Amino acid sequence: MSMTDLLHAEDIKKAVGAFTAVDSFDHKKFFQMVGLKKKSPEDVKKVFHILDKDKSGFIEEEELGFILKGFSPDARDLSVKETKTLLAAGDKDGDGKIGADEFSTLVAES
Repeated sequence: MSMTDLLHAEDIKKAVGAFTAVDSFDHKKFFQMVGLKKKSPEDVKKVFHILDKDKSGFIEEEELGFILKGFSPDARDLSVKETKTLLAAGDKDGDGKIGADEFSTLVAES
């Protein structure tokens, strides 16, 4: 399954394009723009599993830095600052990574 099976390619393009400037990434706006906010909990979990590149059941800090690439291969990497901000927003239990339930909560709060 690919991201475009779950989200509209045009929405992905617009959302990724809105945050091309370094340190401009806003996960709440991004999740809304890309259409993730309107998706069912099942679809949000499917998106999580696409972003969990090493299939560990978590999106670790390193994977978070590449989150935009998970939506669009030619997107930029997040800066260290953006990655840390996103991790802090999503990591509810403080284990340094984001699990599927934490990701769902992060999207729901957007």
